[in-house]
Amino acid sequence: MLRDLSVIRLFFRISLLNEMQYRANFFIQIFQTMLALVVALGGVAIVYSHTEALNGWTQPELLAVVGVYFIVGGFIGTIVEPSMQRLMEEIRQGTLDYAILKPLDTQVLISVRQIQIWKVFDVLVGAILLGIGLHQIGQSVALNQVLAFGALLLLGGAIVYSFWLMLATCAFWFIRIDNILVIFASMYEAGRWPVRIYPGWLQFMLTFLVPVAFAVTVPVEALTGRLTLETFAIAVALTVFMLTVSRLFWQRGLRAYSGASA
Repeated sequence: MLRDLSVIRLFFRISLLNEMQYRANFFIQIFQTMLALVVALGGVAIVYSHTEALNGWTQPELLAVVGVYFIVGGFIGTIVEPSMQRLMEEIRQGTLDYAILKPLDTQVLISVRQIQIWKVFDVLVGAILLGIGLHQIGQSVALNQVLAFGALLLLGGAIVYSFWLMLATCAFWFIRIDNILVIFASMYEAGRWPVRIYPGWLQFMLTFLVPVAFAVTVPVEALTGRLTLETFAIAVALTVFMLTVSRLFWQRGLRAYSGASA
């Protein structure tokens, strides 16, 4: 276990040093984040200039949703997406052998060896928005709500990671699946709004087919008093299910890999 952690730490350090060579990316990332922030807040401002609540969600509560949306999006952009993009590229080129031969569980290795450190800026912006939203809500947040929020945020991150891993694993059988990732990115954009405001069929898609709801909306429900025990139990069960299925799917894909030497 200690050896695994040391290897992971080494890959993080190497990836961080590589990113630091291109510091112009920092300013590009700031611009992209600020542009996305303006678009998100502009949409919220337009909606609440015509109403005081959107299906029961007030403007401060929606601001908290946007904050979590940026936090989860930052997590995806920092670790999940770059690692999965590298995985798919190595599968296509037949160079995944180098990862398979490393003295570490291959799934763990391919999941953490590539980072885009500047995407952490999205996480910071999201945390600030979340804090502002909670401050504007004004009601005291109980300790159990904070703990539930933290747990659900971790569960949501695990669900999103599992979903990405299954999409990337499809590269073992299909040459290019980039369009599938674009579809996920488009669906994730819907996470800027609480999924409860959408029609029933779209709520189902954003909850179980593309798990945006459990990554963004459900954690905020814990802070706003909307969370039910049933929803929390479903989140736990879905996380266990997604982690298990993605692991089995990954192992099945790995057995189908022929490598560059085949």
